[in-house]
Amino acid sequence: MLLLAHGSRVPEAKEYTRALARAVGSSWAGRVEVAYLRHTRPRARQALSTLAEAGHEQVAVVPLLLLSSAFHSRVDLPKALSDPLGRAPLVTPVLGGTTGEPDKRLVAALRRRLAELDVEFDAVVLVATGSTDAGAYAEVAAMASALGTDLGLPCRAAFAATSTPTPGEAAEELRRAGARRIAVASYCLASGVLYRETVEASTAAGVVGVSQPLGDAPELVELVLERLRQAGAVPV
Repeated sequence: MLLLAHGSRVPEAKEYTRALARAVGSSWAGRVEVAYLRHTRPRARQALSTLAEAGHEQVAVVPLLLLSSAFHSRVDLPKALSDPLGRAPLVTPVLGGTTGEPDKRLVAALRRRLAELDVEFDAVVLVATGSTDAGAYAEVAAMASALGTDLGLPCRAAFAATSTPTPGEAAEELRRAGARRIAVASYCLASGVLYRETVEASTAAGVVGVSQPLGDAPELVELVLERLRQAGAVPV
């Protein structure tokens, strides 16, 4: 299995992906490796070549991406997996799925990270990295709605970059509606530049806390294994 993450210029981001790989490996009989789309090595082609040279003829690639409509899923992913030798790995759906419907395990993982803040809050801003794609925006808005329903609290979508509203703008909207203690749920898998900017912007906006990236949450491990089953991957 190859877990394919986005990658980051922030060194600590790799630790989140490695932690998820270790957690998945404890429930998967086959070999688990990690590769990245950008910024970090190994890249996908290099990792696939290494696995092929080691005698692994069947490799399942799990894209660690939350938005099926975003540029990385639609453009970067196929490009990264194109192989001049014609080798075609088995590629699972991205973690966020392909239907646009929020996965209950992602909702549960977001709720888990919010609970770890150990603070009281009466509203939530769900902050994703951002995308210019209208479909990706709709996916984040749907997840915010699902999280709010699960918590029984108002929840607004916001974006760390590219799109609006910003975390501060979403928090202000909630305050105008009567919220007083707003928490931020980070809709990302690992720390990185945009996560750090989310923390800074949210802190400046006066929120009571910003949750950690989803990382190796048990619900994500379950979701990775489910994506493998959906694609028909079997450890050998």
